[in-house]
Amino acid sequence: MTYVMAIDQGTTSSRTMLFDEGLKIVAVSQREFVQHYPDSGWVEHEVEDLWFTVVETAREVLAKKGAAAADIAAIGITNQRETTVVWDKATGKPLMNAIVWQDRRTAGFCAEMKAAGHEDLVTATTGLLMDPYFSSTKLKWILDHNVGARDRARAGELLFGTVDSYLIWKMTGGAHHVTDATNAARTMLYDIHKGTWSEEICALLEIPMEMLPEVKDCAADFGETTADLFGAPIRILGVAGDQQAATVGQACFEAGMMKSTYGTGCFALLNTGRTPVRSNNRLLTTIGYQLDGKPTYALEGSIFIAGAVVQWLRDGLKIIKHAGDTQAMAQAADPNQSPIMVPAFTGLGAPYWNPDCRGAIFGLTRNSGPEEFARAALESVGFQTRDLLEAMKADAGEAGGVLRVDGGMTVSDWTMQFLSDIIAAPVDRPEVKETTALGAAWLAGMRAGVYPDQAEFSKTWALETRFEPAMDTNDREARYARWRKAVAATMTV
Repeated sequence: MTYVMAIDQGTTSSRTMLFDEGLKIVAVSQREFVQHYPDSGWVEHEVEDLWFTVVETAREVLAKKGAAAADIAAIGITNQRETTVVWDKATGKPLMNAIVWQDRRTAGFCAEMKAAGHEDLVTATTGLLMDPYFSSTKLKWILDHNVGARDRARAGELLFGTVDSYLIWKMTGGAHHVTDATNAARTMLYDIHKGTWSEEICALLEIPMEMLPEVKDCAADFGETTADLFGAPIRILGVAGDQQAATVGQACFEAGMMKSTYGTGCFALLNTGRTPVRSNNRLLTTIGYQLDGKPTYALEGSIFIAGAVVQWLRDGLKIIKHAGDTQAMAQAADPNQSPIMVPAFTGLGAPYWNPDCRGAIFGLTRNSGPEEFARAALESVGFQTRDLLEAMKADAGEAGGVLRVDGGMTVSDWTMQFLSDIIAAPVDRPEVKETTALGAAWLAGMRAGVYPDQAEFSKTWALETRFEPAMDTNDREARYARWRKAVAATMTV
């Protein structure tokens, strides 16, 4: 039997899966790692944690299946995007902790850049907004706050990459400093129209281009692992940022198709085809995937806090022991209470892009308790998704049909039914819920000749459950109006 290994390096854990020749998952291993919050709005990872958990989980799935490196046709990698790593080219040692995509420490600098009139250049070139979410200002911060780092980068001694680049560099023993177009498109340094790094933006941010990786298609030759890692070399043939990998895994290959992934954050992508659509509603224009040198574009709305709000209930408030507890609690909540939770723990993403506001809960009564908090937390994900879809409709006019969903939160029927109710559209949950890993596996396996082309792969997508909207229209609109009012109040505090 031939297998494809999919490495899914996420924000709170690393997972590795083995897929068989029929694209079925046959082994899974997962390791969580510690999140670091050194200051308000700051989020960091120890880079070694990312590397060690990837290697451990990869070795574990091989052991679970009794497979050897020779049985693996290819490795596909998908990763948390925008998270920024700088490392020493000679030693591989990170210059400092990775700055995570959620980190907001460069909000002040971004505000200065906007005030100076630079956001139009950034948006026209990269499709992105001038926001601390993206890699470029994190990279500038690292270079500014480590003595001599910029000079070392110019001399070719330091390398920059998103997590995929760092993992590939480590896995290939430093032989390949590469990334793919979807990850490059999230750095706020990449010209998504020309398919090259932007000299103008790099100069504006004082980022030496010597430290940037080579950009490839999502299905390409990214090198092979060193023999000592898994016992023999394995080719790395597929790479995509996690949300783009999920778009591929959901087979959203036609313009107008939408998917939304519910992990730590929530990310909705609308395929716009070969034409990049510039948003008038503060959505992002990005590369959905790139094959054979041809990019397919997407509109994206990014919510910073989705599954992370459930983690907060568990780790912060300690009112649940397991994430799965929230469904029963939401069902048991007092129907006569309707608190609204705005989980702006690290600011608000699309379509608001306010890095300074913080979370709030409105409408509490003396009788509000854990059940009401749980329901409000789950409802916040549905409300935020509707915000994104409203913006997509205004920009592209194509959104509003069926929404394909994936990610950890989608196992909750209650949450998916509320999502369908509040967006007034069908929500389709596929049989294969690990669509991010599936997308990475298909990219690598297709390149290796193990898996079929796009058209045949699309036919393998299978529906598990469709959730149809059942909420009264007046009730839906009244609830959404309360949400919008709560968001407006949060942003004025």
